[in-house]
Amino acid sequence: MVEKGLSFIEANAEQLLKDVKQNCPRWFAIVLPTMLELSKTSGLEIVFPETVKEIVSHLFSFRKSILENCDGSLFQSPSATAKAFMMTGKQECLAYLQSVVQRYPNGVPQTFPMDEDLIKLCIVNHLQRLGLNEHFPKEIEDTMAQVQRNYMKQESWVKPSNMLASQLHKDSLAFELLRMHGYKVSSSSFCWFLHDEEIRTLVEKDYEFFSSTMLNIYRASNLMFYGEHEVEEARSFSRTLLEKAIQTSNGRPHVMSTIFHKMIKYELSVPWFARLDHLEHRMWIEESETNALWKGKTSYNRISHLHNDHLLELAKENYEFKLSIYRKELEELKSWSERWGLSSMGFGREKTTYCYFAIAAATSLPHDSYVRTFVAKSAIIITVADDFFDMEGSLSELEGLTDAIRKWDSRGLSGHRKVIFQALDNLVSEASTKYLQQVGIDDITNSMRDLKEKEEGKINSVLINMVEDPESNIEESIALVREMIHKKEKELLEHALIDGHSDLPKASNQLHLSCLKVFHMFFNSSNRFDSNTEMLQDISKAIYLPVSKNSKPFEVVPLQPAAKKKNPTPISYSNSCFKHYKRTSFTAHQVSLCALRKGHAMVHLTNKVVLGFL
Repeated sequence: MVEKGLSFIEANAEQLLKDVKQNCPRWFAIVLPTMLELSKTSGLEIVFPETVKEIVSHLFSFRKSILENCDGSLFQSPSATAKAFMMTGKQECLAYLQSVVQRYPNGVPQTFPMDEDLIKLCIVNHLQRLGLNEHFPKEIEDTMAQVQRNYMKQESWVKPSNMLASQLHKDSLAFELLRMHGYKVSSSSFCWFLHDEEIRTLVEKDYEFFSSTMLNIYRASNLMFYGEHEVEEARSFSRTLLEKAIQTSNGRPHVMSTIFHKMIKYELSVPWFARLDHLEHRMWIEESETNALWKGKTSYNRISHLHNDHLLELAKENYEFKLSIYRKELEELKSWSERWGLSSMGFGREKTTYCYFAIAAATSLPHDSYVRTFVAKSAIIITVADDFFDMEGSLSELEGLTDAIRKWDSRGLSGHRKVIFQALDNLVSEASTKYLQQVGIDDITNSMRDLKEKEEGKINSVLINMVEDPESNIEESIALVREMIHKKEKELLEHALIDGHSDLPKASNQLHLSCLKVFHMFFNSSNRFDSNTEMLQDISKAIYLPVSKNSKPFEVVPLQPAAKKKNPTPISYSNSCFKHYKRTSFTAHQVSLCALRKGHAMVHLTNKVVLGFL
């Protein structure tokens, strides 16, 4: 086995080392020469080809330069600093080592000093990505409040030059989590590096070393609000370097793990707005090798292997508990759809499962059952009505249904029109009952009488702009409308995240944001809603398939529905593991029938939660 290893090194040394001389990470210059020294001490002589001997010699010289320039600690690592002291005898290194030993007499940490705020941020981030934050609301709230207090005490966080990657990681993660938890935080808190040409040059030159840091910055930029040009610049800067990091060089990938390479490609290719939390949790659980809280020697932000395994097991059980709820809710929803004749109309799309999947994956807390089923029922009715208007109903039938909805009177309706109206009436009655329980008002039909659906070919925003500005062409109008949509999306994001920024309850704003993400998920790159196959993998993972650490995340698997029940058992959510949950009340109104598959959403804000699809 040893001989095979030596043969592999000798055969591949040239290919592996040829790029190192021009772009050598400091850790590599420390590790490889030391490994070669250890192997020689053990009697293993590695013979390098003449073509790379100069490069190997360069690595030894580079290591010597790094160690001699050590100003006390090397990478804030006791072990690396000990090596530096052994080679150089520098008293600054000895003083650092003595201070660490005095503080930790029973065993020193992997790095020192330890940044407690960063450790806390990493743990909160880990819990959120595993989908476990719902079980620790008080602990996370207290942690983020403490981080915010520490954050505000300082005009800027300490930015040591020898820990630049770690500092940028901390700043970008703090920005992301504080903003996600409702705190107002300035973009300059993590974009400061953009204004330092020396730092920018360093990062650009050693982009592979900083690839993990750039990934964190890119993720933080997902929460950019409208007009934050500094964040936009940070996003562009980090994306450019990440794309460069995953490009091939002479036919081979740059040196990084396959999983990390795949993670970067996923982050760059799938917009944050098009991701659903429930599936993101599953991906993070299954890709457990990437769940280390920090990479490299600065692994003080890792939790212990034992504790991480416990968290992963808890996350898996939590996810599968949700799957059991979703399967039951979906069966109830299918029964409702069949009972009201919506699944057997004989035309158009039957999308009961799609509609439920979308809202379940977006609002995944078990106590949101009513919200999930109500929104899913709304989407089912919308889809059927849209298809009826597009392909089935005559002009007189469409006018009759529209008039009946305006008057909220089904007399004179028959066939498909009656089925649609009765299902809608049932949904409104259900909402009225819930509204009565919460508000004390038993009639919401007045809010429904503004419903209106125009025939296919209705004027859209692009055409309206061309009418108002006859000089503009179709491309200019499309660009203008896209900019308008982009602005409104960023404004909605700010309303949904920042406390006190909206008159609506935060839970209501979050629900609107979830609906926006659903539309992006369906229509980001293609019309996945109308496809009979594109959604099957995601639906299976969100509702049916148990979690597997050995799964293939992008492998398409057939949908395996649960056994059909004539009378589904009502679901109870009194499971003790959700004892921390505080029930949130929602009031939802249907605003307008629509063409869901066209991918446009209209959110009409009142003093209640309003769900609209247009």
